[in-house]
Amino acid sequence: MVLALGVNSIRLHVFACASATIRGVRWDALFDDLEGQLAAAGSAELAAEVSDRSRRELARVRLSGRAQANLGAELTVRVAGVGPLRGALRRQGPDWWLLGEASAEHLVPTAAIEWVVGLSAAGRDPDEESVVAARLGLGYVLRAIARDRATVAVSLRGGETLTGTVDGVGSDFIDVAEHALGEARRAANVRAVRTVPVHALAVIRLV
Repeated sequence: MVLALGVNSIRLHVFACASATIRGVRWDALFDDLEGQLAAAGSAELAAEVSDRSRRELARVRLSGRAQANLGAELTVRVAGVGPLRGALRRQGPDWWLLGEASAEHLVPTAAIEWVVGLSAAGRDPDEESVVAARLGLGYVLRAIARDRATVAVSLRGGETLTGTVDGVGSDFIDVAEHALGEARRAANVRAVRTVPVHALAVIRLV
């Protein structure tokens, strides 16, 4: 009888140990599974947060900020009324780009740009954009051209090109005294003075 009780006690002890081991394995598996789920959820939340933050940051970037971060890049820019222009982005302002190629430089109002190929994803936050570049608008540049009495070729978004001298620059228009390339701006050489709204400008070239 004593022996039988001893055997039973041993069996109960072994069963208890086995049950404890099984429970331990189950708990370990349960916690491993939970930790795995939480890790996966955390990774998904982090990826979503990064993606959302990237979208918010991109939403703050203006085209001028993209241009500032891509100065020197080789671009293809389609301009309304002119077609694709290829060249390095040499300078930029809040509403214009200067594209340079071997034979010419093109001042392009950004309002005339239809698409661009070659911009990297980099972009300047508006708070980090150059103060000087932000003030150097298209009107400022056009007034400098008029002051210097430079001969220009002005391509319009309708497809026409004017040659001559910029006589004056208003808040939203320019006056172009039309004359042939190679001629000075003299009354005898001027065929007409044409007033052109700024929104009609596509490309300005110094010639």
